[in-house]
Amino acid sequence: MRIGVFLPNWVGDVIMATPTLRSLRKLAGPDGRLVGIMRPYVSDVLAGTPWLDETIVYSKAQQWFGLPSRELIHNLQTAKLDVVVLLTNSMRTAWMAWRSGARKRVGFRNEGRSFLLTNPIREPRTAQGLPLPTLEGYLHLAAIAGCAPEPATMELGTEEIDERAADVAWNRLALPDGDRVIVLNSGGAYGVAKLWPVEHFAELARRLVSGGTFSVLVNCGPSERETARLIVEQANDPRVVTLGDCKELPVGLTKACIRRSRLLVTTDSGPRYIGIAFGRPVVTLFGPTDPRLTKLPYQRETQLSLGLDCQPCMERTCPLKHHRCMRDLSVDQVYAAVRDSLSRLPAEHAA
Repeated sequence: MRIGVFLPNWVGDVIMATPTLRSLRKLAGPDGRLVGIMRPYVSDVLAGTPWLDETIVYSKAQQWFGLPSRELIHNLQTAKLDVVVLLTNSMRTAWMAWRSGARKRVGFRNEGRSFLLTNPIREPRTAQGLPLPTLEGYLHLAAIAGCAPEPATMELGTEEIDERAADVAWNRLALPDGDRVIVLNSGGAYGVAKLWPVEHFAELARRLVSGGTFSVLVNCGPSERETARLIVEQANDPRVVTLGDCKELPVGLTKACIRRSRLLVTTDSGPRYIGIAFGRPVVTLFGPTDPRLTKLPYQRETQLSLGLDCQPCMERTCPLKHHRCMRDLSVDQVYAAVRDSLSRLPAEHAA
């Protein structure tokens, strides 16, 4: 069987799709093929994992009226897919699935796209009327496609080039062994409403290194270098360093650094899921987003949220202009959560 899967665009959603990829690969069988259809950076997130036999990459840039290029449609048709599973919700990807010629096309029937799908699925809801958590929703689609039940454990891998880059960063930044490094992730592509203040991160970093046991590595993406440098500058301690001092900041480098670290403190953004997929203890700071929508079967995550009346608003910027959901989440609260997580874990060395 040849199965195509349209992968989501957000890093966290891609990682939440890994149990579904594992399940679809089993459905394809040893003589079948699983073809991932994705944006270019998604392949970087999945590099080092074993499930995809082929990839079809497409960019956001589209032709007139948002139609995919002829080359992309040709590649989809050449793949000779029997089944397509859409983990995306757009009309455009449903149209692409239809143009692929696959006999079976499974996806949620959002945006009036049912006519393009052979199996248009009503999005399942919880008993409280909320959408099923994203990870479970993906597995629901896999079951409709014919997959057997699969554990909801997320997985990632790294490649040798990622580990070599992390070795270089470790040496350049004079970091100790990984079990003595705590990673702070301040960024979030969703919007500024997710961000914890720079001064809070800097104070947390100072406290974490004050006992002499740990160093702090501030993670960042290419567009977040300045924020990471401000955190390091305000922390004003040589044991607080930033990955932003590296020339290149590929996703694989972030994966390798988080994989070998002791613990991760992060906003509700992609690195949260990287940490969980690698089995790291994670302290996640929730502001405008709803943790129920990304509920994960993971016991080593501590979720912090103030539970204000205005939470969750799901907005990219605070509609009330005060951003209390993150500003009022104190350094004391986060530091206490980190200490509690550390106290429940033995010293761990990177695999």
